[in-house]
Amino acid sequence: MRAADAVEGFDEGIRLVGFGRMCPVNILHSSLMDERTEGDAMYQYEAETEAGFIQQLAVSYLGHRYCFYVTGEIPATKDPATIDAKLIARYGIGISRWARARRKKAGLANMHYLRFGRYFVLLASHGKHRFFLDEPHSRDARRDAIRFAGYSISLKRGTDGRLHPSVRIHPDEYRKLKAYLLDLALHRSVENLSAVFAAVRFERYAPVRRQLLNILRAVNRLREQAGFEPVPVSALRLQRRVVRAFASELADAA
Repeated sequence: MRAADAVEGFDEGIRLVGFGRMCPVNILHSSLMDERTEGDAMYQYEAETEAGFIQQLAVSYLGHRYCFYVTGEIPATKDPATIDAKLIARYGIGISRWARARRKKAGLANMHYLRFGRYFVLLASHGKHRFFLDEPHSRDARRDAIRFAGYSISLKRGTDGRLHPSVRIHPDEYRKLKAYLLDLALHRSVENLSAVFAAVRFERYAPVRRQLLNILRAVNRLREQAGFEPVPVSALRLQRRVVRAFASELADAA
Protein backbone atom coordinates (compact mmCIF):
# COMPACT_ATOMS: atom_id res chain seq x y z
CA MET A 1 0.00 0.00 0.00
CA ARG A 2 1.63 3.20 -1.18
CA ALA A 3 0.63 6.62 0.10
CA ALA A 4 2.29 8.91 -2.41
CA ASP A 5 -1.17 10.12 -3.41
CA ALA A 6 -2.01 10.77 0.22
CA VAL A 7 0.26 13.80 0.37
CA GLU A 8 -0.45 15.23 -3.08
CA GLY A 9 -2.37 18.40 -2.38
CA PHE A 10 -2.84 17.35 1.23
CA ASP A 11 -4.79 19.93 3.16
CA GLU A 12 -7.85 20.25 5.38
CA GLY A 13 -10.94 18.95 3.58
CA ILE A 14 -8.99 17.03 0.92
CA ARG A 15 -9.28 13.27 1.10
CA LEU A 16 -6.32 10.93 1.10
CA VAL A 17 -6.45 9.88 -2.54
CA GLY A 18 -6.27 6.16 -3.17
CA PHE A 19 -6.88 5.20 0.44
CA GLY A 20 -10.64 5.52 0.79
CA ARG A 21 -12.80 8.38 1.90
CA MET A 22 -11.93 11.10 4.36
CA CYS A 23 -14.34 11.37 7.23
CA PRO A 24 -15.54 14.86 8.20
CA VAL A 25 -13.37 16.68 10.70
CA ASN A 26 -16.16 16.71 13.28
CA ILE A 27 -16.19 12.90 13.44
CA LEU A 28 -12.83 13.05 15.21
CA HIS A 29 -13.32 11.74 18.74
CA SER A 30 -13.33 14.56 21.27
CA SER A 31 -10.69 12.80 23.36
CA LEU A 32 -8.20 13.21 20.52
CA MET A 33 -8.87 16.93 20.39
CA ASP A 34 -8.43 17.19 24.15
CA GLU A 35 -5.24 15.14 24.26
CA ARG A 36 -3.39 16.02 21.07
CA THR A 37 -1.53 18.92 22.71
CA GLU A 38 -0.26 16.86 25.64
CA GLY A 39 2.74 15.44 23.81
CA ASP A 40 3.13 17.38 20.55
CA ALA A 41 6.34 19.14 21.51
CA MET A 42 7.97 15.89 22.60
CA TYR A 43 6.88 13.58 19.79
CA GLN A 44 9.78 12.14 17.78
CA TYR A 45 9.11 10.76 14.30
CA GLU A 46 12.07 11.41 11.96
CA ALA A 47 14.61 8.57 12.04
CA GLU A 48 18.26 9.51 11.71
CA THR A 49 19.27 6.40 9.77
CA GLU A 50 17.81 3.51 7.81
CA ALA A 51 18.83 1.16 10.63
CA GLY A 52 17.16 3.42 13.19
CA PHE A 53 13.96 3.54 11.15
CA ILE A 54 13.77 -0.25 10.94
CA GLN A 55 14.57 -0.72 14.62
CA GLN A 56 11.93 1.80 15.72
CA LEU A 57 9.33 0.38 13.35
CA ALA A 58 9.90 -3.27 14.23
CA VAL A 59 10.89 -3.28 17.87
CA SER A 60 9.07 -0.26 19.28
CA TYR A 61 5.94 -0.06 17.13
CA LEU A 62 5.14 -3.49 15.71
CA GLY A 63 6.42 -4.95 18.96
CA HIS A 64 3.76 -2.93 20.80
CA ARG A 65 1.04 -4.14 18.38
CA TYR A 66 0.77 -1.11 16.14
CA CYS A 67 0.05 -3.55 13.34
CA PHE A 68 -2.30 -1.65 10.97
CA TYR A 69 -0.49 0.59 8.52
CA VAL A 70 -0.25 2.59 5.33
CA THR A 71 3.01 3.71 3.77
CA GLY A 72 3.97 6.41 1.33
CA GLU A 73 6.64 8.69 -0.05
CA ILE A 74 6.50 12.46 0.11
CA PRO A 75 7.02 13.96 -3.38
CA ALA A 76 10.05 16.14 -4.01
CA THR A 77 7.70 19.08 -4.56
CA LYS A 78 6.36 18.88 -1.00
CA ASP A 79 7.97 20.03 2.23
CA PRO A 80 8.29 16.97 4.53
CA ALA A 81 7.98 19.03 7.71
CA THR A 82 4.67 20.47 6.54
CA ILE A 83 3.28 17.03 5.71
CA ASP A 84 4.58 15.66 9.02
CA ALA A 85 2.77 18.34 11.00
CA LYS A 86 -0.50 17.90 9.12
CA LEU A 87 -0.58 14.11 9.43
CA ILE A 88 0.36 14.20 13.13
CA ALA A 89 -2.35 16.79 13.82
CA ARG A 90 -4.93 15.07 11.62
CA TYR A 91 -4.69 11.79 13.53
CA GLY A 92 -3.90 13.18 16.97
CA ILE A 93 -0.60 11.30 17.06
CA GLY A 94 1.52 13.62 19.19
CA ILE A 95 -0.01 12.72 22.56
CA SER A 96 1.62 11.63 25.81
CA ARG A 97 2.07 8.04 26.93
CA TRP A 98 -0.53 8.69 29.62
CA ALA A 99 -3.06 9.83 27.03
CA ARG A 100 -2.29 6.70 25.01
CA ALA A 101 -2.93 4.57 28.08
CA ARG A 102 -6.28 6.27 28.69
CA ARG A 103 -7.32 5.76 25.08
CA LYS A 104 -6.32 2.09 25.14
CA LYS A 105 -8.34 1.54 28.31
CA ALA A 106 -11.35 3.18 26.64
CA GLY A 107 -11.12 0.87 23.61
CA LEU A 108 -9.70 3.57 21.33
CA ALA A 109 -6.78 3.01 18.97
CA ASN A 110 -3.50 4.91 19.17
CA MET A 111 -1.23 5.84 16.29
CA HIS A 112 2.39 6.47 15.42
CA TYR A 113 4.05 8.21 12.49
CA LEU A 114 7.59 7.43 11.38
CA ARG A 115 9.63 8.88 8.53
CA PHE A 116 13.09 8.36 7.04
CA GLY A 117 13.99 10.67 4.21
CA ARG A 118 10.76 10.99 2.24
CA TYR A 119 9.41 7.54 3.05
CA PHE A 120 6.86 7.34 5.85
CA VAL A 121 4.57 4.89 7.60
CA LEU A 122 1.41 5.56 9.60
CA LEU A 123 0.61 2.83 12.13
CA ALA A 124 -2.43 2.18 14.31
CA SER A 125 -3.20 -0.19 17.15
CA HIS A 126 -6.50 -2.02 17.71
CA GLY A 127 -9.53 0.07 18.62
CA LYS A 128 -11.74 2.84 17.26
CA HIS A 129 -10.06 5.65 15.33
CA ARG A 130 -10.84 7.91 12.38
CA PHE A 131 -7.81 6.36 10.66
CA PHE A 132 -9.86 3.25 9.91
CA LEU A 133 -12.61 5.36 8.32
CA ASP A 134 -10.10 7.33 6.26
CA GLU A 135 -8.12 4.22 5.32
CA PRO A 136 -10.47 1.22 4.97
CA HIS A 137 -7.81 -0.55 2.91
CA SER A 138 -5.00 -0.19 5.43
CA ARG A 139 -2.86 -3.30 5.77
CA ASP A 140 -2.16 -5.58 8.71
CA ALA A 141 1.51 -6.36 9.40
CA ARG A 142 0.51 -9.80 10.67
CA ARG A 143 -0.48 -10.70 7.11
CA ASP A 144 1.19 -8.15 4.82
CA ALA A 145 4.81 -7.32 5.54
CA ILE A 146 6.08 -3.76 5.22
CA ARG A 147 8.65 -3.63 2.43
CA PHE A 148 11.37 -1.04 2.95
CA ALA A 149 14.98 -0.76 1.72
CA GLY A 150 15.16 -4.44 0.79
CA TYR A 151 13.70 -5.62 4.10
CA SER A 152 10.44 -7.40 4.84
CA ILE A 153 9.13 -6.23 8.23
CA SER A 154 6.15 -7.91 9.87
CA LEU A 155 4.66 -9.59 12.93
CA LYS A 156 4.97 -13.38 13.04
CA ARG A 157 4.00 -16.00 15.58
CA GLY A 158 6.98 -17.61 17.27
CA THR A 159 7.48 -21.10 18.67
CA ASP A 160 6.11 -19.77 21.97
CA GLY A 161 2.79 -19.04 20.26
CA ARG A 162 3.21 -15.28 20.70
CA LEU A 163 3.55 -12.60 18.05
CA HIS A 164 7.02 -11.13 17.58
CA PRO A 165 8.46 -8.52 15.21
CA SER A 166 10.15 -10.14 12.22
CA VAL A 167 12.81 -8.37 10.16
CA ARG A 168 14.18 -10.35 7.23
CA ILE A 169 15.68 -9.75 3.81
CA HIS A 170 12.84 -9.45 1.32
CA PRO A 171 12.60 -12.57 -0.90
CA ASP A 172 13.49 -10.61 -4.06
CA GLU A 173 16.60 -9.14 -2.41
CA TYR A 174 17.49 -12.48 -0.86
CA ARG A 175 17.45 -14.23 -4.24
CA LYS A 176 19.68 -11.55 -5.77
CA LEU A 177 22.11 -11.65 -2.86
CA LYS A 178 22.30 -15.44 -2.90
CA ALA A 179 22.88 -15.54 -6.67
CA TYR A 180 25.64 -12.93 -6.37
CA LEU A 181 27.48 -14.80 -3.62
CA LEU A 182 27.11 -18.17 -5.34
CA ASP A 183 28.59 -16.60 -8.46
CA LEU A 184 31.63 -15.54 -6.41
CA ALA A 185 31.95 -18.84 -4.54
CA LEU A 186 34.54 -20.46 -6.82
CA HIS A 187 36.29 -17.29 -7.97
CA ARG A 188 37.37 -15.61 -4.74
CA SER A 189 39.66 -16.46 -1.86
CA VAL A 190 38.36 -17.24 1.63
CA GLU A 191 39.61 -13.86 2.80
CA ASN A 192 37.85 -12.02 -0.01
CA LEU A 193 34.57 -13.90 0.46
CA SER A 194 34.74 -13.32 4.20
CA ALA A 195 35.02 -9.59 3.58
CA VAL A 196 32.07 -9.70 1.16
CA PHE A 197 29.88 -11.55 3.68
CA ALA A 198 30.89 -9.17 6.48
CA ALA A 199 29.96 -6.18 4.32
CA VAL A 200 26.41 -7.35 3.59
CA ARG A 201 24.40 -4.28 4.57
CA PHE A 202 21.39 -5.91 6.23
CA GLU A 203 21.13 -5.59 10.00
CA ARG A 204 21.55 -8.91 11.79
CA TYR A 205 18.07 -9.57 13.11
CA ALA A 206 17.46 -13.26 13.83
CA PRO A 207 15.68 -14.02 10.51
CA VAL A 208 18.46 -12.20 8.62
CA ARG A 209 21.08 -14.28 10.42
CA ARG A 210 19.29 -17.46 9.37
CA GLN A 211 19.10 -16.26 5.77
CA LEU A 212 22.81 -15.44 5.70
CA LEU A 213 23.69 -18.80 7.24
CA ASN A 214 21.67 -20.50 4.50
CA ILE A 215 23.60 -18.61 1.84
CA LEU A 216 26.91 -19.41 3.54
CA ARG A 217 26.06 -23.11 3.57
CA ALA A 218 25.20 -23.00 -0.14
CA VAL A 219 28.47 -21.21 -0.92
CA ASN A 220 30.48 -23.71 1.10
CA ARG A 221 28.81 -26.67 -0.59
CA LEU A 222 30.11 -25.41 -3.92
CA ARG A 223 33.56 -24.71 -2.51
CA GLU A 224 33.85 -28.10 -0.83
CA GLN A 225 32.79 -29.89 -4.03
CA ALA A 226 35.59 -28.04 -5.82
CA GLY A 227 38.09 -28.84 -3.06
CA PHE A 228 38.31 -25.25 -1.79
CA GLU A 229 38.55 -24.10 1.81
CA PRO A 230 35.12 -23.21 3.29
CA VAL A 231 34.26 -19.71 4.42
CA PRO A 232 34.05 -19.65 8.25
CA VAL A 233 30.82 -18.72 10.03
CA SER A 234 32.76 -15.97 11.79
CA ALA A 235 32.74 -14.06 8.48
CA LEU A 236 29.03 -13.29 8.87
CA ARG A 237 29.18 -10.69 11.67
CA LEU A 238 26.11 -12.11 13.41
CA GLN A 239 25.70 -9.47 16.14
CA ARG A 240 22.95 -6.91 15.53
CA ARG A 241 23.84 -3.30 16.20
CA VAL A 242 21.50 -1.44 18.53
CA VAL A 243 21.24 2.09 17.18
CA ARG A 244 19.69 5.39 18.16
CA ALA A 245 16.48 5.90 16.20
CA PHE A 246 16.05 9.64 16.76
CA ALA A 247 18.30 12.63 17.30
CA SER A 248 16.79 12.87 20.79
CA GLU A 249 15.53 9.66 22.35
CA LEU A 250 12.27 10.96 23.78
CA ALA A 251 9.78 8.73 21.95
CA ASP A 252 7.86 6.12 23.87
CA ALA A 253 5.68 3.52 22.15
CA ALA A 254 3.63 2.78 25.29
